[in-house]
Amino acid sequence: MININYGKNIYIGIMSGTSADGIDVAAVEIDGDIVHPNCKLLAFNNVPYTTEVRRRIFDLFDTKSATIDKIGEMNFLLGRLYGEAANLLIDDGQIDRNRIAAIGSHGQTVYHSPEGDVPCTVQIGEGSVISRLTGCLCVSDFRVADIAAGGNGAPLVPFTEYALFADDKNGLILQNIGGISNSTILPKNCRPEEVFAFDNGPGNMLIDALATRYYGLEMDIGGKIAAKGKVNQKLLDTLLLEPYYKKLPPKTTGRELFGEAYAEKIISISDGISKEDVLATVTMLTARVIADSYRDFVLPKNQISELIVGGGGSYNETLMRFLENEMSAYGVSVFTQEQKGQNSDAKEAVAFALLAYYTLKGLPNNLQSATGAKYPAVMGKISF
Repeated sequence: MININYGKNIYIGIMSGTSADGIDVAAVEIDGDIVHPNCKLLAFNNVPYTTEVRRRIFDLFDTKSATIDKIGEMNFLLGRLYGEAANLLIDDGQIDRNRIAAIGSHGQTVYHSPEGDVPCTVQIGEGSVISRLTGCLCVSDFRVADIAAGGNGAPLVPFTEYALFADDKNGLILQNIGGISNSTILPKNCRPEEVFAFDNGPGNMLIDALATRYYGLEMDIGGKIAAKGKVNQKLLDTLLLEPYYKKLPPKTTGRELFGEAYAEKIISISDGISKEDVLATVTMLTARVIADSYRDFVLPKNQISELIVGGGGSYNETLMRFLENEMSAYGVSVFTQEQKGQNSDAKEAVAFALLAYYTLKGLPNNLQSATGAKYPAVMGKISF
């Protein structure tokens, strides 16, 4: 039990990403300066989805099968699972409930279309259910306020990365490799308006999809299958023709582009190429797209010394080796969050705890340079 007598300064962050493999939950103590607050990770846990729940989530990624009854039911089911995961962390971590200010929950994205005739985004995991189960305020549904302000509703984590990592001596890239890969660029001694961020393209999403199609696995653990193959340059060159990669930031993407249909397309054009070589090539694709985006969108104005990788991709040794080789051409050293004393798994859950902190203070928590929003926005809906 934590015996501290002052007010409520613990926030619980909940994240379920595009890979839809489970629920990340973090308890974070937040205090200090409002621009660069102190965040101390008190406890972290990951609760995997069951095979059945994961299948039902993936059904919602297909607009043909994502009927309103299924979305509504999963909205409440995920709210329950998120609330249960939060309770488990609070109890096992001996977190004092009297000190919990709020829970910040990203929810599960099932549809994201910020550039349509009517821009929209859908995250499910009902905040009212989370609040009822935990007895805590819940801040959820963050992205919609940024889209209402003319933004892409993503990426959101760069706001917290600026708050936590901005350095007056070194230029950094905070690189997340989840289902999608995204970069936050923190120039040396930067102001908030100088930070920029964007989704590079696929992270683990296509690697996971091919591992499932070829081997019946959820992922290529550690990149071991890809390590047995060789990069097919012709296939890589073909994949690099995807127009998204040349689109100027701010930009965001997701399963709508790089989902199952895209994986099927890769399989269809890979006739005569071994499965191991296809996986090696798609793993290289993730690394190359990150490096190319640094070349195209960061240089020459911003000199970066370090790229710090978080997310599940940081555990893929083959991907990390490819990325280190690609970035070495630009004189950029590559590190994992763990090598910097951080926690790769907890990173995004911590981010949504911090976003909830700003919501409760009534302060804008979108980074306009990252999302493209025309106005600052206080994101998040509060459930009591």
